[in-house]
Amino acid sequence: MFIGLTFFQFIFTQSQEDKMIRRIYDEALLRGHAYEDLRSLCKEIGPRLSGSSEAAMSIRWSEQKMHSYGFDRVYLEPIMVPHWERGNPEAAWITHPNGILEKINICALGGSVSTQGMMEGELVMFNAIADLSKAKPKEVSGKIVFINQPMNAAEIQTFKAYGACYPIRGNGAIEASKLGAKAVLIRSLGLPNDDFPHTGSMRYEDSIKKIPAAALSTQDAERIADLLASGVSLTFSMEMDCRNFPYEPSFNVIGELLGSKYPNEIITIGGHLDSWDQGEGAHDDGAGIIHCMEALRILKVLAYKPEHTIRVVFFMNEENGNMGGKTYASWVKEKNEKHLAALESDRGGFTPRGFGCDASDSIFTKFQAFSPLFEPYDLHLWERGGGGVDIGPLKEKFTDIALFGFIPDGQRYFDVHHAESDVFETVNKRELELGAAAIASLVFLMDTVLF
Repeated sequence: MFIGLTFFQFIFTQSQEDKMIRRIYDEALLRGHAYEDLRSLCKEIGPRLSGSSEAAMSIRWSEQKMHSYGFDRVYLEPIMVPHWERGNPEAAWITHPNGILEKINICALGGSVSTQGMMEGELVMFNAIADLSKAKPKEVSGKIVFINQPMNAAEIQTFKAYGACYPIRGNGAIEASKLGAKAVLIRSLGLPNDDFPHTGSMRYEDSIKKIPAAALSTQDAERIADLLASGVSLTFSMEMDCRNFPYEPSFNVIGELLGSKYPNEIITIGGHLDSWDQGEGAHDDGAGIIHCMEALRILKVLAYKPEHTIRVVFFMNEENGNMGGKTYASWVKEKNEKHLAALESDRGGFTPRGFGCDASDSIFTKFQAFSPLFEPYDLHLWERGGGGVDIGPLKEKFTDIALFGFIPDGQRYFDVHHAESDVFETVNKRELELGAAAIASLVFLMDTVLF
């Protein structure tokens, strides 16, 4: 039973809600703009790392696109973002005991320091970061550490496998440096066996020497692991030209449909406009921001007049600092707005499966009762927990806010995550459109029924 809306009242109104959801899906699938908008973002702008020229142009692209759709308000929110650059392309080789050289595919982890020219060292391998933390300094000092910890292929939910491996990327340089290592290499956080190394953010601690950190492709990681396990001694040679610059100005891009009854009560939807510099950021998170802009476009085209203000936000700098999310949360709190809910799409443009919800018991009960409306559209996950990195800071400022996370099929996401393979061609047109329709439908119900 809904709180404030009886079961019988819901059944009475369900047919009109069914009709609206059907109209949303028809617009997305028959007259949708999502696929062409994503193509334009990926091919005409490209990868969008915070502080880059491409990130600056993506802000201009986003603002123009929102204006073209006639949203009630479109504006920029100033923020400050970190600026890290990969520099010249990385280069790496292993030297076999007989002197033969073998080229290796690596990429610097985001935020890594430079090697200051060519760096060489003996490789020492650990199968997990837990093993590295137990090692003695004499085993590691002066060497290059290789952490060969794979994502667990037996884990059905790939995001759980990713989460379990994240510490090798986030903390690997810290743990290796504590023991006197010259550099750290990790096996890429990806499930396929291929030649694409995956980048991503890593951490340093001011009290511990900063050492270069890079990822190996999974195929090269397998090759090196087999050699080291057989007792072969390998020398690793690498050069990375990474550079850190001072923070610099940037923007979140915001579009709104103003509420007809409660304009100061906000429902935020969005994802992050920035991406890593590898690939085109098609799934991470081009698909997510396009989902949300398309959802707002659909509601506008259908002449829907929301009761509350629906705000789409393209956050800048999720990948290496989350300054967009943090600044937005502080800014709207200072404006004394009332924030009811926020929804994020940041798990790729694959087939929709459902949504997660982090909210009070009363809101969650209403949320779960939506599931019959979505059965014809093959959405079946209505689960506890939801949100995303960008909207997470809102929970600190508005403790009663309901957070939602879009859940697509995640089986292929870590094939391309943070890699050169994350390009427009890997996104399926129909799957992308279905995602936009699912989000628009849930936003409609949030506006009319949930609050």
